[in-house]
Amino acid sequence: MIRLAVVAAVVAVALAVRTLFARRTAVPVRTPGALPSRLDRSDFARPDAPWLVVAFTSATCSTCADVARKAAVLESADVAVQEVEYGAQRALHAKYAIDAVPSLVLAGADGTAAATFLGPVSAADLWAAVARVRDGGGAAPACS
Repeated sequence: MIRLAVVAAVVAVALAVRTLFARRTAVPVRTPGALPSRLDRSDFARPDAPWLVVAFTSATCSTCADVARKAAVLESADVAVQEVEYGAQRALHAKYAIDAVPSLVLAGADGTAAATFLGPVSAADLWAAVARVRDGGGAAPACS
């Protein structure tokens, strides 16, 4: 009887240690360069606007200024546009795990990303994506 109790105790301790170790070593899988599929609209300008275009940039990125300039043209009553520069807003880059710039996210009123772009984007592609989702054509495919 004592032998059975000792074996049960050893098994219980082993299972507890395995469970604790599994929790400590579990690391969420994240694909580098993946853009967020959802934004918290309260983190950005004009959370009440039907659409939001966020350009994640860095002052040290030579392409970022061009992408931010193209995005800024989209500003309207229905489309809020915000540039999130890394040096000035590191917390938002960290919150959304932005590890590459320029990164651009077009999100709807609920914060769901309708289109994403990683790297340089042409004005035509950007404007077409906004027009497609704004006019009810559905989500644009993610671009990179």
